[in-house]
Amino acid sequence: MVLSSVLGFPRIGANREVKKAVEAYWSGKLSADELTKAAADVKKASWTSLKERGVNLIPSGDFTLYDHVLDHSAAFNAIPKRYLGKGLSPLDVYFAMGRGRQAEGVDVPACEMKKWFDSNYHFVVPEFSEETEFKLNFNKALEEYREAKDLGIETRPVLIGPITYLALGKAAKEARSGFQPISLLPQLIPVYKQLLSALKEAGADSVQIDEPVLVLDAAALYEKQFIQAYSELVSVSPKLILTTYYGRLDSNVNIVVKLPVAGVHIDLDRAPGQLDEVLAAVKPTNLVLSLGVVSGRNIWKTDFQAALKLGQKALEALGKDRVIVASSSSLLHTPVTLAAETKLTAEQKDWFAFALEKASEISVIASVLSGSQDPKVAEAVEANKISIAKRREFERNSDATVRNRVAAITPDMLERKSPFAVRKEIQQKQLNLPKFPTTTIGSFPQTKEIRQARAKLGKGEITQEEYEKFIEKEIENVVRFQERIGLDLLVHGEPERNDMVQYFGEQLEGFVFTQNGWVQSYGSRYVRPPIIVSDVSRPKPMTVRWSSYAQSLTSKPMKGMLTGPVTILNWSFPRADVSRELQCKQLALALRDEVIDLEKAGIKAVQVDEPALREGLPLRKADWDAYLAWALPSFKLATAGVSDALQTHSHFCYSDFDDIFPSIQALDADVISIEASKSDMKLLNTFKHYGYSNQIGPGVYDIHSPRVPSEEEIKQRLAAMLSILPADLLFVNPDCGLKTRGWAETEASLVNLVNAARWARQTYA
Repeated sequence: MVLSSVLGFPRIGANREVKKAVEAYWSGKLSADELTKAAADVKKASWTSLKERGVNLIPSGDFTLYDHVLDHSAAFNAIPKRYLGKGLSPLDVYFAMGRGRQAEGVDVPACEMKKWFDSNYHFVVPEFSEETEFKLNFNKALEEYREAKDLGIETRPVLIGPITYLALGKAAKEARSGFQPISLLPQLIPVYKQLLSALKEAGADSVQIDEPVLVLDAAALYEKQFIQAYSELVSVSPKLILTTYYGRLDSNVNIVVKLPVAGVHIDLDRAPGQLDEVLAAVKPTNLVLSLGVVSGRNIWKTDFQAALKLGQKALEALGKDRVIVASSSSLLHTPVTLAAETKLTAEQKDWFAFALEKASEISVIASVLSGSQDPKVAEAVEANKISIAKRREFERNSDATVRNRVAAITPDMLERKSPFAVRKEIQQKQLNLPKFPTTTIGSFPQTKEIRQARAKLGKGEITQEEYEKFIEKEIENVVRFQERIGLDLLVHGEPERNDMVQYFGEQLEGFVFTQNGWVQSYGSRYVRPPIIVSDVSRPKPMTVRWSSYAQSLTSKPMKGMLTGPVTILNWSFPRADVSRELQCKQLALALRDEVIDLEKAGIKAVQVDEPALREGLPLRKADWDAYLAWALPSFKLATAGVSDALQTHSHFCYSDFDDIFPSIQALDADVISIEASKSDMKLLNTFKHYGYSNQIGPGVYDIHSPRVPSEEEIKQRLAAMLSILPADLLFVNPDCGLKTRGWAETEASLVNLVNAARWARQTYA
């Protein structure tokens, strides 16, 4: 029998119950016990729903209140000393690591966050040093396995494997020079053995042990460590299913077949071409092969015929008892269910499958491959065939105007009229900014009142005119605030925007939107990615009205705010029928028109954010050039259509940018702002190595934490920057937008930022 498997499930709740409970706990409105109860209800609903859909291997241990990597760090006692001895409960230590804490005499910043491989999910980076003392503080996998078992549901526990866990970590500040986290493997293995032996004793038949590092080039460096770890773990463990996702194994399959594990999972959504190589490698072994044929990363219905073709090939090589049908990765990247979507048309709804619908797809595909004669299975296969045919028919439609415009792109459209040195002089005369100019990344706090006004407009409780008057007042308040505290390059605050991608998608042709299609980005921050369904174009200006209004209120320069084409693409659910390159160029042309219109309206600086540029980089270095060959030109296409007098900005955050820094330089933005504070300012070494000729604003404080940085902290960061960067190139700004922060902490932080910049002007005059 071919078994069905889901590698992980959205942990947010069908109605965002986890977000609401966690934020209520942070604000003191919910006790720890009540938070635990809310979490238990969500887990129960998830396990029950998967069982009802016929999934054989249901995941447990993948739920989290904040981040699954952080869960492992807390469980393994990899807790930096700065969080200990503060009188905090274990739960509050956990949250302090994720988001920082500044209350009741405790003042600690958050740990660093990074993107989880090439996704928009952020994980909390583990910190290690020679002093790290691993021990099992609690066994979350065991607790959740028993929790499900008490409900009458047998599950397969999920863990991050020891090699991936260490490889994703970083050396703590106190670690000696040259320290490598992987050197701690001998100390970590006993903790995994303790954890896994407890699961075996509790009756777990198998464990999903995630080692996605195996899809990276770097995995080849860890062959010895993989063999060492798994040779020790297998003797005390349930059956181990080594799980990879987001890419292809390539030659790393030769590492996998040497390991004493029971099976291996591969991603056939992202890398269907790897099946033949993997089958050839595992056929002589006893390994079970788990086939990730249902995408964990997109929302399109699975083409059963294509999935069954892959499954049949595996069956012919291995037999039914050695094949599992699965999601390609955890389904955490997809919304929970289509059931609550009432505003999509029947045609549109028929195109999609969210997490619960994907679970049903997995079950059906496994049943077919098992030889099921159930009429309901046959009906599902036939219905899928009809749905896919209808979608393919829709996909044949295209917008000739848009396609022709893309075909007409020429190299000169990608270049500014003059080099940066010339532009800088012209822009300085126009903007008249002081040395070390201060600015923000764009958004200001989205208050309860703003959200209520948006909701009232949606419900028809206020008119469009009343809503716009409200937004104008909010913009005026933000402008007056910035003037009062002394910021130099202002923004309008973005009160009219629900999300930095969704807002633009709603004004572009070619997108559709969900009501409840929430996906976790990090912690309690969820997003609703728009869905690209057809060719993209801009029917009318999107931001000019609000930026122009804001500029009319002040004599200081106003910065227009746009999201870049690569980021809109990466933070949407893209089409699967045409290339990402084509979709990105269509977005770039729409944004090019917007940038030109902003300049015509009197806006003197425009920021086009590309935080997802690095995130979209393929996991294998051999694939980088092909991606950068269209990603970089797309940004330049969006920004190069203006005069030398317009100052272009771009923003980047929460990824390792050092390996593509030359590509960031090649974008030729007049100013880049880039996350630096949360990563211990390590990006400064990148600047030192490569240099940077244009203007730059490394973030001086972390906005993803409610903590207020002191003026002295910001001064120290500026001093560190100025030890490497030329003074005439440095902007002073936060790490990211201020949308998720409260007004009190925003004002206190920005006042300290402005004062630190004034100090720098005096000190480095």
